Amino acid sequence: MLMLHPISLRYSSIHCTWTSSSSSSSHEMLRPYFLKPLIFSKNSGLILGISRIHGVGCASRISSAGIMVSPLSTAATTQQQSVSTQDGSSEKIAAPKPPQVAKRLEKFKTTIFTQMSSLAIKHGAINLGQGFPNFDGPDFVKEAAIQAIRDGNNQYARGYGVPDLNSAVAHRFKKDSGLTVDPEKEVTVTSGCTEAIAATILGLINPGDEVIVFAPFYDSYEATLSMAGANIKCVTLKPPNFAVPIDELKSLVSKNTRAILMNTPHNPTGKMFTRQELDEIASLCIENDVLVFSDEVYDKLAFEMDHISIASLPGMYERTVTLNSLGKTFSLTGWKIGWAIAPPHLTWGVRQAHSYLTFATSTPMQYAAAAALRAPDSYYEELRRDYNSKKNILVEGLKSVGFTVYPSSGTYFVVVDHTKFGMENDVAFCEYLIKEVGVVAIPTSVFYLNPEEGKNLVRFTFCKDEGTLISAVERMKEKLLKK
Repeated sequence: MLMLHPISLRYSSIHCTWTSSSSSSSHEMLRPYFLKPLIFSKNSGLILGISRIHGVGCASRISSAGIMVSPLSTAATTQQQSVSTQDGSSEKIAAPKPPQVAKRLEKFKTTIFTQMSSLAIKHGAINLGQGFPNFDGPDFVKEAAIQAIRDGNNQYARGYGVPDLNSAVAHRFKKDSGLTVDPEKEVTVTSGCTEAIAATILGLINPGDEVIVFAPFYDSYEATLSMAGANIKCVTLKPPNFAVPIDELKSLVSKNTRAILMNTPHNPTGKMFTRQELDEIASLCIENDVLVFSDEVYDKLAFEMDHISIASLPGMYERTVTLNSLGKTFSLTGWKIGWAIAPPHLTWGVRQAHSYLTFATSTPMQYAAAAALRAPDSYYEELRRDYNSKKNILVEGLKSVGFTVYPSSGTYFVVVDHTKFGMENDVAFCEYLIKEVGVVAIPTSVFYLNPEEGKNLVRFTFCKDEGTLISAVERMKEKLLKK
């Protein structure tokens, strides 16, 4: 018999934890489920229908003892289905309905990060896939959050950010880029950089506008551009150095091009855009009146050259939205504090969208973020040293296993070629790596408009403690054999 742990009915898509009572050593599995309320019976108890994404249904009755789950047949496609109750009677329930989604999002599935993290849990694998640290952020930032809560800063914040954080963002940006911005008119605080990206795209892109992206790209770019109705054009960055093919970029720019969406340091490759590449992009944008949306969340994780904000180049601030966040730099990814910096005429659109996406961001965390951004330069220097050491452990380990490892100048990611191990593509390799080796990587094909372009590459992250990185390398040395 299966027991379903109780969960609120308000969620239509969940990961249920199933415990089998059919064996003495119970185990748990995480799988995505859609929860749909069905027909109430006249008898005591509530009938629920729960259908898997794959179409297998089950029905359950809530009683004082918990939720009893009985599997339905996969033929539950008729309008009603009979289910036996605890007292032996039969009840009719409605058949599970297929999940519904707007056409603009039909092509997008559960994110690869969710899929791989779930597999990591199921197979006890070391997660070098999703980019979140397995260590905590600095104490002084956490203490600032606690103090803000104690001080009563717990209600809605001002929509575009508490003044203290807006000022801290402006101050940090001036120190890093040399640009002076008005914290009240040119800084918008958001719920993470992903929301800053969404607010920028939804606030400034009209249906049919062309937006150029560089593949491989962070997966939210394509999804959000699709929600905005944009016409996506793509320039592919290719190994080994992932240089920008300027002539190809020039050929894509047209009178319909509204913006270029870029990311430096670049996820997933670790590439940093050079000054020459940025100059070329800037000239192209000025000549054709094109905007730039610049995602710079990894700006403090630059190992081999200085990070350059494209907004700091001559003539570019007036046409650039610079996007950043707290999470990567301070190992506090769960706080979701981000921001967008732009001139007033572009900030207007960003704030209009932000107002109807989240309206405001966590108040106490904003006060703590302000404290974080005032950290001395020594904090950032130590951060780079620490991550550079972690990168060296992973890179040397991957080379010793037999991967072709491509250079990573920034971020906390490294991309490798897996083809020496004989798998059909990156997805097959990553599944093998999880199930047979016990290590998680991310298949990069999900970061391309044409998945074929990424089928030979996988991404590892080194934002883990050194012991975890060493253990992952040892597993690969022991179990991963070249074919």
